[in-house]
Amino acid sequence: MNPRLLIYIVLTLLLFQDCSGQNVVSSGAERTELYLSLLEGKRVGIVANQTSMIGKIHLVDSLNALGSKVTRIWKVFSPEHGFRGKAEYGEMVEDGIDTETGLPVVSLYGRNRKPSDSDLENLDIVLFDIQDVGVRFYTYISTLFYVMQACAENGLELILLDRPNPNGFYVDGPMLEPEFSSFVGMHNVPVVYGMTIGEYCKMINGEGWLGDGLSCELTIIPCGNYNHRSRYSLPVPPSPNLPTMNSIYLYPSTGFFEGTVISEGRGTDSPFEVFGHPDLRACDFTFTPESRPGASANPKLKGELCLGKDLRYLRDSSEQFAGLNLSWLIFAYQNFPDKENFFIPYFENLAGTAKLRQQIVDGLSEDEISASWQEDLEAFKKIRQKYLIYPD
Repeated sequence: MNPRLLIYIVLTLLLFQDCSGQNVVSSGAERTELYLSLLEGKRVGIVANQTSMIGKIHLVDSLNALGSKVTRIWKVFSPEHGFRGKAEYGEMVEDGIDTETGLPVVSLYGRNRKPSDSDLENLDIVLFDIQDVGVRFYTYISTLFYVMQACAENGLELILLDRPNPNGFYVDGPMLEPEFSSFVGMHNVPVVYGMTIGEYCKMINGEGWLGDGLSCELTIIPCGNYNHRSRYSLPVPPSPNLPTMNSIYLYPSTGFFEGTVISEGRGTDSPFEVFGHPDLRACDFTFTPESRPGASANPKLKGELCLGKDLRYLRDSSEQFAGLNLSWLIFAYQNFPDKENFFIPYFENLAGTAKLRQQIVDGLSEDEISASWQEDLEAFKKIRQKYLIYPD
C-alpha cells in the first residue's frame, strides 16, 4: 500500500476516538479506508462546499495531497452559497475557477441547477459530500436530486459520503403536495424528515423520483457510530445564516418566517434565532437588520427597528426540540395588525401546502394544526423505515 495512504488512514481512524478512548460519531468523509480504493485511478468530479471537511482539512485538499496515483480531481460542483460558502441566500453563483486549488467550479445554483451532459464528460465517478440539516426547504437535497438524475442519465456512479443529520432525531410537519413542488421542496416528504442525506438519496432511488425509470448507481459511505438519537454539533456552519447549533435547531420552525413579512433575523448576529417587525405588538425585544457580508447584504426590513422575540435563550438545549414549534408563527400572526399582508406567496412553497396558512388564519391552535398532519406522518414513517441506514 502507498505509505502516504497508510499514514492517512491511520490518522483518520484516530478521529473516531475521543481522548478517553470512546467511540464518537464520524462522517463518511472521515472514513477514508472505505472509499479511497474506489477512487484510485479515477477522474473524479466532487459536489462539495465549505462543509466538506476531514477534520480541519478540506476533502479536496485531502484528496489532492494523496497525489494522482490515488485519484485525480477534475472539477468541483457547488450548491447554493457556492464552493466556499460565502454567497448570499438566494444569490445566483457563476461558474469559475477556485483560486485556492485552481480547479474549475461548476455552479449548481446559477444558470443551471443540474449538471449538464458536457459538465460530466470525461468523468469516471462523482463524489458527493455536503452537510445537510434535515429540513425540506434547505436546498442541498434538491441539488442532490439533480446530481443523481444527471449521473443516472450519463451512466456515472455516485459515491455519497454521508454526514449526520443535526435534526435527525424527529419527523414532523406537513407533507409536500405536488402542486407546491419547487427547488425549496421537491418531494412528498414532511418539513423535517429525520433522515441523513445518504438515507434520503436511497429514498430518491427507491421511490422512483428520478423519473423515466431511472436509477442512480449509488455507493453510500456511512457515518460511524451514529444513530438517529445522536446529538451532533456541526464543526462548520452549513450556510452563512445558520452560524450556531441553536439556529440549526430553530430553523425548521423559524424558517417559516421567510414566507411572511416578518424578519427572520437575517442581517443580525442571530439569524433564525430572533424574529420581528416594526409593527409587531406585545414585544419588548428589538433589533435592526443591517447589511453584512455573506449573511444578508440586503436583508428584509433593512435599517428598520424591529419589535420581536429573542430565542437565543434556547441555546444548547437540543433536547427540547422534539418537533416543530408553531407557537412563534401563530404569535406573530395574531399580534400583527395588517393580517391581510402577513403572508407572502412563498409561504406555500415552504409549507408545501396551502392548508397551514389557512389553519393559522382560522385561528387553530398549535395542537390542532399538528394533529391534522399526524396520519400523513405515520404513512411517511413506514416509507422512511425502508431506507434507514442507522437505528432510530
